[in-house]
Amino acid sequence: MRWCLALLLCSFLAAVNALSSSGSRLLVVLDESEKSPYSTLWADLEARGYDLTFEGPKSDKLSLFQHGERAYDHLLVLPPKSKGLGPSLTPKHILDFLDKDGNILLALSGKSATSSSISSLLLEVDVHLLNDRSAVVIDHFNYDTLSAAEKHDVLLLQRPGPLRSDVKSFFDGEGVLALPRVAPQTLSSDSPLLAPILRAPATAYSYNPKNEIPSADEIESTGSQLNIVSAMQSRNSARFVVLGSVESLEDKWFEASVKAPNGKKTPTVNREFAKQLTAWAFKETGVLKVGTIEHHLATDGEVSAEDLNPKIYRIKNETVFNIEISEYVYDKWVPFEISGDDELQLEFSMLSPFHRLALQPSRQTETSQVYSAQFIVPDQHGIFSFRVNFKRPFLTNIEEKHEVTVRHFAHDEYPRSWAISGGWVWIAGLWSVIGGFLAFVVVWLYSAPVVDKTKKTQ
Repeated sequence: MRWCLALLLCSFLAAVNALSSSGSRLLVVLDESEKSPYSTLWADLEARGYDLTFEGPKSDKLSLFQHGERAYDHLLVLPPKSKGLGPSLTPKHILDFLDKDGNILLALSGKSATSSSISSLLLEVDVHLLNDRSAVVIDHFNYDTLSAAEKHDVLLLQRPGPLRSDVKSFFDGEGVLALPRVAPQTLSSDSPLLAPILRAPATAYSYNPKNEIPSADEIESTGSQLNIVSAMQSRNSARFVVLGSVESLEDKWFEASVKAPNGKKTPTVNREFAKQLTAWAFKETGVLKVGTIEHHLATDGEVSAEDLNPKIYRIKNETVFNIEISEYVYDKWVPFEISGDDELQLEFSMLSPFHRLALQPSRQTETSQVYSAQFIVPDQHGIFSFRVNFKRPFLTNIEEKHEVTVRHFAHDEYPRSWAISGGWVWIAGLWSVIGGFLAFVVVWLYSAPVVDKTKKTQ
């Protein structure tokens, strides 16, 4: 009996401490010999409530699915020493895992050439490796003089900030990141699902240390063309993160001190950045949830439950729309606030939008923010829909659609002619014609012709 209670208590505590909004089961794929250098990372993940399972890339026990469903909620892949990831981690299996709302963090390394299987997987999500898969990012102006005085392959970069004023950032903060031997990557320019988290500085370029120093014409990519950390969020809001430097997650770089050229010796913030990166990748941050959605006729008083969300509206009705949105931040739901110049929009559309309105904050609860808009139903009958389509980098997608019917006025709802000021001219013209006709009849009836009196003669 005691062990049953203990099991239930452990399960309850695991559920309480799990920070991810999509589950705590984390599969870590790496060679057994590579596990010890990342002990601090494993300890941090376990302290945040994750249930870690370690498997080798070619282990017989490794399987992403069980009975047709995900066996794990998240996948962390470290670059293996072998050329491939094994039969259970083919690009198809990993993409199927992504399609079933699984989240993936894939780390690369410039120590050895990236395998063709990983390159094929990245092509499926529009992330491209360079033709020379053994290339690393070199920067002669932003490097660690203590560990890479000659090779200049340990980049020192500031922690990334927001891309634009309307994009919420989850990686803000001060400090220097140490990124050893970065495997460079480039993104497809026309994909709306991709977003760079950290780009290379303008003075960086790609270079294979095994070859001679290339000329300017032989350099494949330079500057901000090179991405160090990239993110892809699919249409089902599953996340795929590519980290170009797996060594930046090692214990020694969590506690290292670095020195830039002509700079002071400073400690790295790799540990804090690793927490922010894994938190976003595994849906501890940037997760939006839609709560109650209400629409009703505009009234001065309170709206009863019977009047909420009617199926039919009449043309020219004044209507109110409310949507409740929460944001998950590490371990709790909080009100979602729009950042910067961005706005949340409501579309009232049939085949195309008749109204596109900005939703404004109206009231706030402890865990959610309610956004509202008020408008007049257009003078067009048919099947309309309330639509909220909010898709932004680093935030899960919101796509809501609620259909309603819009009818014409009923025969007893049309206003009388004298209530329409624009019809007064026609009413006056009608009565003027009637009055003129009656006046003509009266004049015609009572205006007999004059008879001349002539004297009769015999």
